[in-house]
Amino acid sequence: MFFFVGLGVVFGAVLGGYVLAGGKMAPIIKAAPFEFIIIAGAAIGASLVGNSFDIFKAAMGGIGKCISGPKWKQADYLGVMVLVGKLLGVMKKEGVVALEAHVENPDASPIFGEFPKLAKDHFIVQMICDPLRLAVISQGNLEADTVEDLMNTAIKTHHHDAMRAPAALNTMAGSMPALGIVACVLGVVKTMGAIDQPPAVLGALIGAALVGTMLGVFLSYGMFEPFAGRLGQIVDEEGQIYRVIQQMIVANLRGQAQPVMIETARACISHHNQPSFSEVFDALRGT
Repeated sequence: MFFFVGLGVVFGAVLGGYVLAGGKMAPIIKAAPFEFIIIAGAAIGASLVGNSFDIFKAAMGGIGKCISGPKWKQADYLGVMVLVGKLLGVMKKEGVVALEAHVENPDASPIFGEFPKLAKDHFIVQMICDPLRLAVISQGNLEADTVEDLMNTAIKTHHHDAMRAPAALNTMAGSMPALGIVACVLGVVKTMGAIDQPPAVLGALIGAALVGTMLGVFLSYGMFEPFAGRLGQIVDEEGQIYRVIQQMIVANLRGQAQPVMIETARACISHHNQPSFSEVFDALRGT
């Protein structure tokens, strides 16, 4: 909702101010499609040159994420805490060996099956299963600090990879003003080819060329740079769910009481997504 409100304000302020100042939209409407092809096409091509296809695809898909917002909602944070809590409950009640079936084949695990949205996320499954698999292999003789360091490394690597998409969008935004100048120069070249035309024709050609400069700057600072910034915020927020998993597993390995484990995990979550203590405690009661 706010995404479209923001875009509306950007377009309204720029074009509305232009029209209120007495400007005519006809020259812009006529020139903009051709200038857009030059600027956007060159920016996309340069992005394909400068990035792997996976990063490029993530950057373009990131614009959609700017509209939809972060993937994980409050119910998902509650769900992941219950999921991890149930697995830790199995380890506590039935012994560490009982975890093996769940962590080695999570697709067939009835506990993972209760949370299909979470189970579809490969990295969430990996973040849960990898340290618990170590617990199985070591027969419970596992140092909490070692697991915490391993999970920190995994989270940092994942976050670094996820931030490549915002970086790619930011690079595109940085290139667009210069590509707008390229479009403008091409318009001037076209104008010079018609130098024998009357002033009214030359004026229209020069105006069309200047639309390229305007469009490059507008796309950069009014759209793509904000897209990159918002996508970076989303990546940061979505990363909180991995910290929740880490804190619950590490707290359990340190032998902390369940209320402490819950509060340690909840502290990783932004307030607008944070389930209440009673919600988590009630959901984990008996595990």
